[in-house]
Amino acid sequence: MDNKQPKLKEKSGSYHQSNNKHIIIGTLIATFIAITPYLFYLHESIPDKQVWNTFLFSYDSKSWQSANFAMWVLTGKLIPLLLIFIWFFTCRHWWYHTLIVPIVMYVYQIIEFFNTTLNYLDEFQLIYLIPIMAIIIPTIYLIRAQMFNKINETTKSMQELEDEFKVSPKNFWDKIKQYF
Repeated sequence: MDNKQPKLKEKSGSYHQSNNKHIIIGTLIATFIAITPYLFYLHESIPDKQVWNTFLFSYDSKSWQSANFAMWVLTGKLIPLLLIFIWFFTCRHWWYHTLIVPIVMYVYQIIEFFNTTLNYLDEFQLIYLIPIMAIIIPTIYLIRAQMFNKINETTKSMQELEDEFKVSPKNFWDKIKQYF
C-alpha cells in the first residue's frame, strides 16, 4: 500500500510539470499572436532610401527603390506565414493539412521577393501550387470520404472519428518529421 502512494505523487508531479509546460507554450504563442500588429509595423522604422545601412549589415533594395517599401512587402508576407504556421502546428482537426497550400504560397512569394530580376510579384504563383494542391486536395477528400463511410457504418460521433483520423505527434519535431 505504501509503495503505491509515491507513484501517484510522481504522476501528479509530472502532470503538473507537463501542464505548466503547456501553459508556458500557450502563453508564448498567444503573446506572439497579440504582438503581430506591432511586428507588421516594424517597416516604419526603416528609412525611405534605396540603401539601408545599419551597424550589422547594409541592405540594397535594388528594383524596389525603397528599403521601407521592400520591408513593407516582406512583412506583409512573413506575418501571415508565421500565423499560418502557428495555426498548422496547433490545429487538432483532421483537415489541418490543407494549411500547407497557403504556407507554400507564402513561402514561394517570399522566395520571389528576393529575386532581383523580378518585374511583378505574386504573378503565376498558382502554376507552382498546382502540384501541391494535386496532392493535398484529393488526400483531404479521401479522408473526408472515409469519415462519412464510417459514420454510416458505425455509431461514432464526428469528434470520435476526427480523433481516430488525427495523427498526433508527441512534440514539435515529431510533427515536422512526419512530413519528411
